Amino acid sequence: MQLAALSTAVFLLASGALAQDNQGFGQKLGAQDAPPPGGQASMGELLTRGYEIKAAVPNGNKFVVFMQKDQSAYACEMQSLTASRCGTLN
Repeated sequence: MQLAALSTAVFLLASGALAQDNQGFGQKLGAQDAPPPGGQASMGELLTRGYEIKAAVPNGNKFVVFMQKDQSAYACEMQSLTASRCGTLN
């Protein structure tokens, strides 16, 4: 039950973030993707930069969400519904 609720929340957050238009946030079309310092980012930052959720798997009482854009990939640990920390995989 908790798995279904958390999965639903993650996908709703992702779809809502992607449905918003760019009003001064994120990158402009054609701009180079600059990785965050040390390969760290939040899930919200990655969504605004065009990363897509590819998979979400349970890890104990937390979830690990895998995101990808072109040849760049991140793994994000969901600490709560609003807090996450992500690290680059490549």
